[in-house]
Amino acid sequence: MIRKLYTIGLISFMKSVADFFRMYVEGFKNMTWGKTLWIIILVKLFILFAILKIFFFPNLLKSNFETDKERGEHVSKELINR
Repeated sequence: MIRKLYTIGLISFMKSVADFFRMYVEGFKNMTWGKTLWIIILVKLFILFAILKIFFFPNLLKSNFETDKERGEHVSKELINR
């Protein structure tokens, strides 16, 4: 009895998830300006996280400390002292 209710609930949940994704897929297919805007957003995110990280945010912990233990000790000291 309980297993049957669990199975029915799981099937209902899976149908809801499928309907949710189907709604977004259909909406995306019917977009005109939306596709262009999504491409612009994705390009901006790529620039922010990939390109800027490489050039403007060096890995100071890796260059200043030899081992993971030293890095961890430094981070814990900084968190405690601040």
